[in-house]
Amino acid sequence: MDIAEVARRSGMPASTLRFYEEKGLIRSIGRSGLRRLFDADVLERLSLIALGRAAGLSLEEIARMFAPEGQPQIDRALLAAKADELDDSIRKLTAMRDGLRHAAACSAPSHMECPKFRRLVGLAARDVKRAHRKKSAAKLV
Repeated sequence: MDIAEVARRSGMPASTLRFYEEKGLIRSIGRSGLRRLFDADVLERLSLIALGRAAGLSLEEIARMFAPEGQPQIDRALLAAKADELDDSIRKLTAMRDGLRHAAACSAPSHMECPKFRRLVGLAARDVKRAHRKKSAAKLV
């Protein structure tokens, strides 16, 4: 199947397919003129890649989940860690949603006089500091 057909059937632009091939996530089996050709199983592989991306995995993490011959080799520990990260994000987003709903309906004369709103501001400031520390630590590596 040529790259145009893979793009049509997968819903991914040809540029993404070429990028995935460059990163070693998919492999063409040859060419027909200037067009890359792919085996039909590339569609399943692209679906697995899309699932990994939707779950928040990096392309490098996804690439490690394929054995050298191309068969899926799922890292269960990585999936469990990603699920834990998602749980943490859900907790934070739920707290943020609840805080915003409270702030929208709060009867305090000023939001800064509302203890719940002040807690929300404090949590946001803490998260910004934590993200900044992580970014700074990553630059040192």
